[in-house]
Amino acid sequence: MKLDLGLNKNATRMLTGFILGFVVLLCIMQGGLVLLGMLAFILYFATKEYVKILNYKGFYPSIAVIYATEIVLAIIVQNEAFGLVGATLTICSMCAFMWVLFVGRQPYIANAATTLFGMVYCGWFPLHLIFFRNLSCPEHDSGLGFVVMMLVSVIATDVGCYYAGRHLGKHKLAPTVSPNKTIEGSIGGACCCVFFSIVIGTYLGLSWYMALIAGLITTTFAQIGDLCESLLKRDAGVKDSGHSLPGHGGFLDRTDSFALTIPIMYYFFKYFVYRTEWQTTAWNFVKGLMH
Repeated sequence: MKLDLGLNKNATRMLTGFILGFVVLLCIMQGGLVLLGMLAFILYFATKEYVKILNYKGFYPSIAVIYATEIVLAIIVQNEAFGLVGATLTICSMCAFMWVLFVGRQPYIANAATTLFGMVYCGWFPLHLIFFRNLSCPEHDSGLGFVVMMLVSVIATDVGCYYAGRHLGKHKLAPTVSPNKTIEGSIGGACCCVFFSIVIGTYLGLSWYMALIAGLITTTFAQIGDLCESLLKRDAGVKDSGHSLPGHGGFLDRTDSFALTIPIMYYFFKYFVYRTEWQTTAWNFVKGLMH
C-alpha cells in the first residue's frame, strides 16, 4: 500500500512524521491496552516487512512463529509477568527449530536463525516500552515522563543527524552500510539529543549528569539501531522496508532508531534512576580500592 498525498517529499515526510508522532504520544500517555494495541499494530507491519526483506536475501523465516511469539510475549508484558519471559523464548525457540525440521525449506540454518532473531528484534525489544511506561517509585510516579523524554531525544537525534549531515557532512560514518550518513551528522544528532535530554530530564527532576548520560545512551543506540536496519536492507538489496508511511518508507524504517533504544533505556532507568542502591555499592567499591 502506497499513499500519495500530492505533496513534495519533505512536506510529505514532515506531515507523516507529525501525525505518527502525535498518535504514538497519545497512546503512550494513555498507556494500558491502548499502548498495547498501538504496539501490536506496529509490530504486525514491522514483522511483515522484516520477513519480506529477508525473502529478498533468500532467507525464509517463519512469520507464523514470530507472530505467535510476539502475541505470547505481549500478554506476558501486559501482565508484568517478567519471570515467564525466559520460558517463553526457550519454548518459542524450540518451535522455530521444529518448524525448520518439519515444514521448513532451504537454507535451514539461516531460516531458523532469522526466525529467532525476528522474535527478539521485532517483538521482545519493542515490548520493553510497556515495562518502561509502567516504571514507578516514590521519587518518580511513573515512567511516562521519561518515555516522552526518550521519544523526543530520539527524534532530536534523527533531525540533528539529517540537518547537520546535509549542511556540514564531509566524512562518511559507515560508507558500506549507509553511504549518506556522516560523522558530522552523527555529532550534530548527538548534540541535539543531549540538549533535549538535559532540558526535559531536569524538568522531570533528573539530575543534570544523569540526564546527560541518558542523552548519550539514547543517541548512541538510536544511531546504531538506524545503522543496523540499514545493514539488513543493504545486505538484501532493498532501499526501504515498505511503503506504508509516505515519506518514511515502512514501519521498520520509522522505528529502527527505537528498536535498541527502548530496551537499553528501560534497563538504564530501572537500575540507575529508579533504584539508587547502585550508588552506595559503587561508593563502597571505590572506598575499598582506596584502602
